[in-house]
Amino acid sequence: MSQQAPTRSVSTLFRPIQCKTLELRNRIVMAPMTRNMSPGYVPNDEVVAYYRRRAENNVGLIITEGTTIDQIASNGYEGVPAFHGEAALAGWKQVVDAVHAAGGKIAPQLWHVGAVRRPGVGPDPAVPGMGPSGISSAGKRKAHAMSEEEVQDCIDAFAKAAEDAERIGFDAIELHGAHGYLIDQFFWEVTNERTDRWGGSFEKRSQFAIDILHAVRKRVSADFPVIFRFSQWKQQDYSAKLVHSPEQLEQFLLPLSEAGVDIFHASTRRFWEPEFEGSNLNLAGWTKKITGKPTISVGSVGLNVDFLDGTLAPKPMDNIEQRGIDDLLERMENDEFDMIAIGRALLQDPEWATKIEHGRFDELQDFVKESVAKLY
Repeated sequence: MSQQAPTRSVSTLFRPIQCKTLELRNRIVMAPMTRNMSPGYVPNDEVVAYYRRRAENNVGLIITEGTTIDQIASNGYEGVPAFHGEAALAGWKQVVDAVHAAGGKIAPQLWHVGAVRRPGVGPDPAVPGMGPSGISSAGKRKAHAMSEEEVQDCIDAFAKAAEDAERIGFDAIELHGAHGYLIDQFFWEVTNERTDRWGGSFEKRSQFAIDILHAVRKRVSADFPVIFRFSQWKQQDYSAKLVHSPEQLEQFLLPLSEAGVDIFHASTRRFWEPEFEGSNLNLAGWTKKITGKPTISVGSVGLNVDFLDGTLAPKPMDNIEQRGIDDLLERMENDEFDMIAIGRALLQDPEWATKIEHGRFDELQDFVKESVAKLY
């Protein structure tokens, strides 16, 4: 089913934007999406071609799939590319060069999965998952509680990855602080029961992220942009909330902003949903209002999702028809947020941005789970 042409001009999506040294030709961002297609944890020629195709088709900023930092328990899934070691960084340098040659900009998403790592996962199957308190979700203690030395090792590894990213030519970095992975496990009171400087009060649970940001800022240039992705929901609990009011969100965001975040990537499952009662602003909109920093919104853009009993149906990776983008265009015209990240629609159709810009709505492809498993 083709997408209905919007009644509003799409030009609002194609305005340039700049943050420090990051100059983007438009407001369209490729959302980070795990693909499990890097044999030996090294991005290969297929990975290069995958990102190049999106850059050739007018995606302004590509945020890579999650890439693992140089810490023994950072990886949680086979085939996920590393962001350390000579071979992996050489592979990423080829990706960067290809994206730049196509006129795009690119940032790696730096990632540690934390306590959700399962036994037997490589590169060393003997290494257990680890987290702030060894808790993967409510009522589950299946991982190793990190020592202070291990916490510091992670901080240093994030900073080294950021330094390497700038060195090999990336345009920015994104720190993955969302979805119930390691940084988010420190934020979330369910998974953080520490009593040292990284746990306890609401403020102390943010200290791990703040320490990472301080360490990153010391290792990269002052004008090198740092993106920070955060979310209320967790992969362990879609209904989870870090904050319940704008006042709590301000308490959460301002220390991160002051520690060195340049762009906030507010991850929601449906971008059109208001974050708090009494306002139509979504999470990215509130984040921009509170911090004054540029924000990226995300969540089922271009997908026709239905609601059954208040839940999302079909499931997040099932086949989904195209949906109009008038609501998105209205929010962009109102400058509720600055950029919009596209996930599944852009995974299915590498030409999504080009087709939107040139009004080729009848050519847009529905998301088909069976096909994207083979697409790259």
